[in-house]
Amino acid sequence: MNKNDFKLKVFSLSERLYPMVARMLGNATSTEDAIQDIMMRLWDKRKHLEHHPNITGFVFLTARNYCIDVLRKNKSIVDDATPYLKVLKSGEDHKDVEWEELNTIIQNVLKALPEQQQEVFMMRDIDGYAFTEIAVAMAITVEHARVLLSRARKQIGIVLENTYSYERGDY
Repeated sequence: MNKNDFKLKVFSLSERLYPMVARMLGNATSTEDAIQDIMMRLWDKRKHLEHHPNITGFVFLTARNYCIDVLRKNKSIVDDATPYLKVLKSGEDHKDVEWEELNTIIQNVLKALPEQQQEVFMMRDIDGYAFTEIAVAMAITVEHARVLLSRARKQIGIVLENTYSYERGDY
């Protein structure tokens, strides 16, 4: 794989990697360093990449594994999704309180979910990845990724329904 092929097929994916890496590592500086390290590792493996059947999947899997290695090395797990769950707020104070309450409820539900469900939910609904990309990055099947997302959404829905139906008096 020459320099131009690498730019087109691999380096062009660095912008799509950014949300996942940022979520996993937690800050912009670490994310930028990680993206650079990941690209350097992929550059070193460029001869093997040109014959790989799914280059995009390999790039995402490499990025995810790199982040997991960094987190294990630092022994700090980032589970605060606050920056990614923030919703544009309206000018009304009571709406701000409602959005903050909703975000807090969702964050608490996410923390209680199994790790795979959390990750699939974040990658699909927050980062916007396709099921095929999620499946390759997590080394699972597309069907399993869909099931994990469905279960996560269902659990979030149950908690939200219980919370808000209680407030309506429908219990």
